[in-house]
Amino acid sequence: MSTEETLVLKLKNKATQAQAFEVLVNTYKERLYWHIRRIVLNHDDADDVLQNTFIKVYRSIEGFKGESKLYSWMYRIATNEALTFLKQKSKKSGISNEELQETMIENLHSDVYFEGEEIQLKLQKALATLPEKQKLVFNMKYFQEMKYEEISEVLETSVGGLKASYHLAVKKIESYLTDAD
Repeated sequence: MSTEETLVLKLKNKATQAQAFEVLVNTYKERLYWHIRRIVLNHDDADDVLQNTFIKVYRSIEGFKGESKLYSWMYRIATNEALTFLKQKSKKSGISNEELQETMIENLHSDVYFEGEEIQLKLQKALATLPEKQKLVFNMKYFQEMKYEEISEVLETSVGGLKASYHLAVKKIESYLTDAD
C-alpha cells in the first residue's frame, strides 16, 4: 500500500482524520497555493481559495474513490475553486473576466508578495490574454513542471489535447512578448 493510499484511509477514518488532514495540508499547501496563485494572482485571494479548497477536500474525502491520484483530485478542486472565485469576483465587480484579469495584473505592481521583475509582469500580461484552458495547461506544465499525464488527470482531458493547448499557449506567449518589446 502506498503512502498516499495509507493517507486516504487515515483521512476517511474518524479516529485518525484530524492528524491525517494535518499531514495532507502540510504536504500539499505550498504546491496548491502556487497553483491557485497563478490563477487568481493576488496573495490574499490565493490564501482564501486555498482555505476553501482544503475545506472542500475535508468535506469530500469520503467521496474520493482513488480513481486518480489524491493530489490530482485536490488540484482539480483547487482549479475549480480558483475559477469559481474569479467568476464571482468579476460578477460582484460588474466587469467581464477579461477586465478583471487586466485589473489583477495592474494590481501586481503594488502587491508586496509579488517579487517578480518586469519580465514576470510581461509574462503575467501574456498569460492573461490566453483562453482559460491554455492558461491552466501552461501554468501546470511550465511553472509546476507537471507531466501531461498528471495534467490530464487534473483537467480530465486527453494528453493530445493538452499538448496542443500547451503548444498554442507557448506560441501566443512568445508572440505577445516579442510584440511587447
